[in-house]
Amino acid sequence: MKPVENRIALLIDADNAPASKVDVVLAEVARHGVANVRRAYGDWKSPYLQQWEAALHPYAIRPMQQFAYSSGKNAADMAMVIDAMDLLSGGSVDAFALVSSDADFTPLVMRILADGLKVYGFGQRKTPEPFVNACSLFTYVEGLGQSRATPDAVPEGRVDPKRLRSDTRLVLLMRNAVEAASGDDGWAHLAAVGSQIGNQASLDSRNYGYRKLSDLIEAIGLFDLRRDNQIVLVRDKRTLAKSAAP
Repeated sequence: MKPVENRIALLIDADNAPASKVDVVLAEVARHGVANVRRAYGDWKSPYLQQWEAALHPYAIRPMQQFAYSSGKNAADMAMVIDAMDLLSGGSVDAFALVSSDADFTPLVMRILADGLKVYGFGQRKTPEPFVNACSLFTYVEGLGQSRATPDAVPEGRVDPKRLRSDTRLVLLMRNAVEAASGDDGWAHLAAVGSQIGNQASLDSRNYGYRKLSDLIEAIGLFDLRRDNQIVLVRDKRTLAKSAAP
């Protein structure tokens, strides 16, 4: 029997998202389920949304017209939040994908999470941290689609190992996840580590320029990795040092 796919509401803040990345965003959403709701919000009379207009029909995205009633106020954001709450209360979706670089959606994300639904966020690197950290998983759109180029190419924006090790939040997140998922010997399955990380915070290895979580962990240089066919095990290097101490 074919497993039931998650129904995902894809809501796009067209004023704060690049139309050029719509194809890779949709491909990423498809990894988590089917986008049975696809809507993009904005004032479609504005010349700034011409690129988005060209992307709507090919990807079956419904344009949601929202006039700017006054300057300095984003009526499209409000319309997007209202629709999200209607979808949430209607129970017709299992998760949300929000495409925006605007931190004003942070309260919406927290409200959706409170109902037990996941929120997948997509935005540019300029996206404020509160919105990034609130999402179940947030992915910078600049890092999407780069693997299609050449396999040996260094992805744009890759963070060097020294900077990774100096990122206290990242290192602590990794170490806590490995410790929580490890057995008596200190080794933890990579899949279990990934699950632990997902339960604690939003972390996409591609945001750091690494294609897979194992690549990111290996680059940090503070963990041992052991590969056995398709199984990858991770251990904090401090575990070996502690066991060797008298």
